[in-house]
Amino acid sequence: MLETLRNAWRIPDLRKKILYTLLMLLIYRLVGVIPVPGIDLTKVSSTIEQFSLLGFMNMMTGGSLSQMSVMAMGITPYINASIILQLLTVAIPALERLSKEGPEGRKKITEYTRYTTVILAFIQAVGLVYAMHASAKSGFVSYVVIGLSMAAGTSLAMWIGERITENGIGNGISLLIFAGIVSNLFNWSVSGVSGLFQGTVSWFVFIAIILGALIMIVAVTFVDMGERRVPVQYAKRMVGRKMYGGQSTHIPMKVNSTGVLPLIFAFSMMQFPGTIFAFFPQSGISIWWNNFTSGGFYQIVLALLIVGFTFFYTSITFNPVDISKNMQQYGGTIPGIRQGKPTSDYLSRVSNRLTLFGAIFLAVLATLPTLMTNLAGMRVPFAASSMLIAVSVAIETMRQLESQMLMRHYKGFL
Repeated sequence: MLETLRNAWRIPDLRKKILYTLLMLLIYRLVGVIPVPGIDLTKVSSTIEQFSLLGFMNMMTGGSLSQMSVMAMGITPYINASIILQLLTVAIPALERLSKEGPEGRKKITEYTRYTTVILAFIQAVGLVYAMHASAKSGFVSYVVIGLSMAAGTSLAMWIGERITENGIGNGISLLIFAGIVSNLFNWSVSGVSGLFQGTVSWFVFIAIILGALIMIVAVTFVDMGERRVPVQYAKRMVGRKMYGGQSTHIPMKVNSTGVLPLIFAFSMMQFPGTIFAFFPQSGISIWWNNFTSGGFYQIVLALLIVGFTFFYTSITFNPVDISKNMQQYGGTIPGIRQGKPTSDYLSRVSNRLTLFGAIFLAVLATLPTLMTNLAGMRVPFAASSMLIAVSVAIETMRQLESQMLMRHYKGFL
């Protein structure tokens, strides 16, 4: 990675893109310290400590949520708006036709996504502040000012992400999330070092957490880049007067093809009952749920849900029957496997084995931070999903830099 950055820095065009990206990220972090007027921060901090879902959102925004700055909502409304528009594109024929009209249609859908982002940011900001009772002043005008301030911050974050994608090294929205996660780790490191000199943090615990984080980064990197390449041989065939085929290729099957989605689904499902029960803090079911989440059985249920969601999402995204039909249509065969159902059965077996390994890896990755917290007695500054997102974004950014350098080498030959 360091070699890639060093080579990219030597190219003037890429150097300008890297500096532009760093400048926009710096602006994003500086704006993130501007507070929203009329917020009671004591109620915000106490509420975030009660709900792990809010703690996860705070980690993704780099601590902006706990400070209730204008960037408290982060880029989350934009992600939600993009998902909503993608689902509506499948459900509404007018949007589906618009998506097939080329660049102009995609430009129009992007415009709709921006409008939806601003509306969602305003609604989510007002709802979040109202649910936490964090407004220092009651009244309609106070909530409108808070909602508009946070919606403006989300709009600015969306604009920064799009500018990084167009004029920087690309992948702007993901880089904003990456910046939030890395800044949260940096804040924890600073507080941990100060705790070491003050005697409130043990050297053994601090070093153990650092080593655990490094091991998780290495493991996530290997699994994220790992893939099983199924060889495919295409037979030669005559089309008119030309002969096609005859080459050997492969089907790349990633070890972790689902990414971070099973973790998000499982965490959301396990955190939803706690959010409902929090409205009845003195009830028996709320007390039982608090005892359940603090025990080891909660981690077992969470791991089983991650495994189940991994297999479910893989079954939706990977269809071995369709792949087998496409291979048979174009004369492709897997060496030693007959075409048709034997090919689909073989691909299904390979996919199930890879999915099982990926599911177990994600389950271990999700429960490891909690285990480290219980053993060390100190809050771990990272979650499984945030670690997976940060490593995936870093790897994808390096791939984009390498592809841009390769393109410029080809341009020199031409």
